Amino acid sequence: MNITVAGTGYVGLVTGVCLAEKGHTITCVDNVKDKISILNQGISPIFEPGLDELIIKNAEAGKLFFTTDYQSVYAKSDVIFIGVGTPENEDGSANLNYVYAVAQQIAESLEQDCLIVVKSTVPIGTNEKIEELIRRHLKNNVQVEVASNPEFLAQGTAVHDTLYASRIVIGVESESAKKTLSDVYMPFEQPILTMNRRSAEMVKYASNDFLALKISFVNDIANLCEVVGANIEDVTKGMSYDKRIGNKFLNPGIGYGGSCFPKDTKALHWLSEEEGYVLRTIKAAIEVNEKQKFTLIKKARRDFSTFKDLKVAILGLTFKPGTDDLREAPSIPNIRLLLNEGANIHAYDPVGIENFKKIYPTQIYYQETLEEALKGADLCFIFTEWDEIRNMDIDLFNTKMKTPYVYDGRNCFSLEKMKKRGINYQSIGRPHVSEYNVKNKVSI
Repeated sequence: MNITVAGTGYVGLVTGVCLAEKGHTITCVDNVKDKISILNQGISPIFEPGLDELIIKNAEAGKLFFTTDYQSVYAKSDVIFIGVGTPENEDGSANLNYVYAVAQQIAESLEQDCLIVVKSTVPIGTNEKIEELIRRHLKNNVQVEVASNPEFLAQGTAVHDTLYASRIVIGVESESAKKTLSDVYMPFEQPILTMNRRSAEMVKYASNDFLALKISFVNDIANLCEVVGANIEDVTKGMSYDKRIGNKFLNPGIGYGGSCFPKDTKALHWLSEEEGYVLRTIKAAIEVNEKQKFTLIKKARRDFSTFKDLKVAILGLTFKPGTDDLREAPSIPNIRLLLNEGANIHAYDPVGIENFKKIYPTQIYYQETLEEALKGADLCFIFTEWDEIRNMDIDLFNTKMKTPYVYDGRNCFSLEKMKKRGINYQSIGRPHVSEYNVKNKVSI
């Protein structure tokens, strides 16, 4: 089969590369010339472990191609995957402009029968609308069908999540579409779950929103633990032994971010209200997450009456480790608040600095090492649990900082070790370590 992937963002690029890795010949299409240019040089436009190597490997093997010439590619395609973005509108609904634009381009270019496969996350019922749009704009007498094939990849592990997925969900309305997609995914040797298109669209939202709900629940319980004197780590350990709950997504923090959970929870909430039904649990998850982002700031305000003229060290900028993605990263609203109050910010992140410079090119001092970021700092915020931060020498808080006040949004360090070193340490859902004495620094 002649397979094409529309879009070279996270979903489209990872999908195309992994399909090529499994033996298919893939052409990836994008209208951004600079992106296609660097891809043809074997360079990924996104930071994703393992992706660059697979791009080079499959391009050299003649199985992976990149182009902006969508008309000639779409014309002869047997299967076209749509993997473009569906960003959030102001009201929380999904913006489908990119999906519809690609669908119209496909319709006007097709010269043979084709299966269109929507991998982009779209509201329930969108596949039907795409099919109607394509058939309305067809220039030639060809047969077209649209199938839903939602992705379940996570940034930082996207390649692994695609090559070794727990399941492949396909939403189809005919046996022929089912057979075509089954043939495409046969080399993956993974469970294939077949259902109608609306159910497949809902599986994606239901999965992401359940995980977002689980995170928000744990954060809510963590906040209560602080009030009543419990330790969230002990609580979640006790919960995790129940197989019905498990041990995944039980880590408290300063909220979820990224390209999926914030957008998908709001989109499903918006859709449900449009249909006259309120998803109260999802609404609550959204509210908890928004408030959770500023938990560390609230803690710091108890120790500092103002942030004006204070040197603030920031460790971690991306929304999670393993990616350079800043979408909905808690660091952004927190840094905005600190800057507005006159703080001098020195930030460190292993891979996220270049992207952060697009937001704050000159207002922040960017440091190449965490040691430089901590040097002379009055206080420190930890927003991302990079291994470089988790495994750091915690004595640096004493030896480098002016006053070791550390506010950890990812519970990176042992309470016992921080207490032994006399560091004023506050985390999420755990007791406050307040052994610091400015006149008597401790380093054990």
